[in-house]
Amino acid sequence: MSSIIDELTWRGLIAQSTDLDALRSATSAGPITVYCGFDPTAPSLHLGNLVQILTVRRFQQHGHRPLALVGGATGLIGDPKESGERSLNPREVVEGWVDRIRQQLDRFYDFDGPNAAVAVNNLDWTEGMGVLEFLRDVGKHFSVNRMLDREAVAARLAKDGISYTEFSYQLLQSYDYVELYRRHGCTLQTGGSDQWGNITAGVDLIRRMEGVHAHALTTPLMVKADGTKFGKTESGTVWLDPELTSPYAFFQFWMNADDRDVPTLLRTFSFRSQAEVDDLLAAVAARPQAREAQRALASEMTALVHGDAERDAAEAAGRALFGQGDLADLPSSTLTAALLEAPHGEVAGDEVIDGHLPAFDELLVRAGLAASKSAARRTIGEGGAYVNNVRIEDATAQPVIGDLHHGNWLVLRRGKKAFAGIRLIPS
Repeated sequence: MSSIIDELTWRGLIAQSTDLDALRSATSAGPITVYCGFDPTAPSLHLGNLVQILTVRRFQQHGHRPLALVGGATGLIGDPKESGERSLNPREVVEGWVDRIRQQLDRFYDFDGPNAAVAVNNLDWTEGMGVLEFLRDVGKHFSVNRMLDREAVAARLAKDGISYTEFSYQLLQSYDYVELYRRHGCTLQTGGSDQWGNITAGVDLIRRMEGVHAHALTTPLMVKADGTKFGKTESGTVWLDPELTSPYAFFQFWMNADDRDVPTLLRTFSFRSQAEVDDLLAAVAARPQAREAQRALASEMTALVHGDAERDAAEAAGRALFGQGDLADLPSSTLTAALLEAPHGEVAGDEVIDGHLPAFDELLVRAGLAASKSAARRTIGEGGAYVNNVRIEDATAQPVIGDLHHGNWLVLRRGKKAFAGIRLIPS
């Protein structure tokens, strides 16, 4: 597309803008510098952050320059939440998280070339600034009345109150915008619509301190069709770090997306063209059971976040666990991650007698695939139970140590869709 604004518009990624026509003119006239900040309040970014990361990535693809800001200073304070005061993390913890998040951002932006991204940390210009200098040069430009109107602040005041530490967060974020304008010529800040007050405060501060009209643009906050928060599952937040959310679980998050959410997910996350997105949406409407759009999203997003190899392993695990591939080909880490996400039971080492595990009817119960041994025996008798994708013929038969994948997992399945694991653990 000739215009980044046109692309963001058809994707539904513009919630608010200070002056969209002026921003369109600026982005059409030549490259601009844009930033979105990420605070290290956890050891990893998550799916909610990915919305912002990919929005900025789209700007870079259109020839604009992104600043990858990690808040080493603002992460020590914390943006106010409506639910209550944040716990302040130790400085050394925040520093470690800054490094981890900075490395995660490397995956999404191009740091070489004519519009190369630049990594920045707001601790660089905040740490050496004295409190008197900050209050005189920055604080004097802020109206407490306007700051009190911010939704999160008002909610906290109506509840348990708010510390001066968190109340001052808006000043710190606004000053970031000023410094990024001074140092890098940055004239656009993006973020989620819940950040509108902070971002426009930065726009106003640049105008007051530098006499320059800068821009603000926010994306809509994402909520799933069932009303639950996007990026959450029954097991918790979907993280970008493979140690916190395995690539298999990440892949399955997209595979399990509600058909009603697919149009928004495709436009928000995928880098496919408008025509390709329309084709996938038509496929969902015509053949919803095929989950073609979900599979396309899962493949594209897992490759983007974790790489092609992890994407391929996650796809192979999905096929193998449902009887369409060889379980023996799955790496131990992939199989373990997949089975830990599924129902699973355990067998202690001292339960293994002469190399034999308990009988299959017992194992189906432990794995959560049968309510009782009698129910397990009925399933086996009807030919609907499998171990390692091989039909179980005898409910009283006992698997042996050699049947375990990687020395510690049995894969059990009931019918075509329900699978679970049995894990051998030390006594």
